[in-house]
Amino acid sequence: MDGKPRPYSATATVNNIIFLCGQVPTRADGSTPTDIAGQVDQAFDNLEKALLAARSDLSSLLKLTVFLADLDEFEDYNAAYLTRLSGHPLPPRTTVQVARFRGEKRIEIDAVAASTA
Repeated sequence: MDGKPRPYSATATVNNIIFLCGQVPTRADGSTPTDIAGQVDQAFDNLEKALLAARSDLSSLLKLTVFLADLDEFEDYNAAYLTRLSGHPLPPRTTVQVARFRGEKRIEIDAVAASTA
């Protein structure tokens, strides 16, 4: 997002299955939304961009693992999640709480998708 080199690949594709690195709610300018709904939406914006670059889309999601900083925010996260995936098949999902994130981030989405190419 910020143009800095990273020690990993954004995606890897094997037999038309795309494995994406975790998507965090960082905007192109490096800022992060303050509320969990905004963070969910931004993380999905980033996920969708990564999927498009890998020749896929949200309808091709096969599995999500979602890391939350606080499971007490699950209801707000889930409402934003369902809104964002409205009209798409809901993939299998695991949601867990993690001890900490860098900065103001409170969510990371790890995804596996099918290639649409």
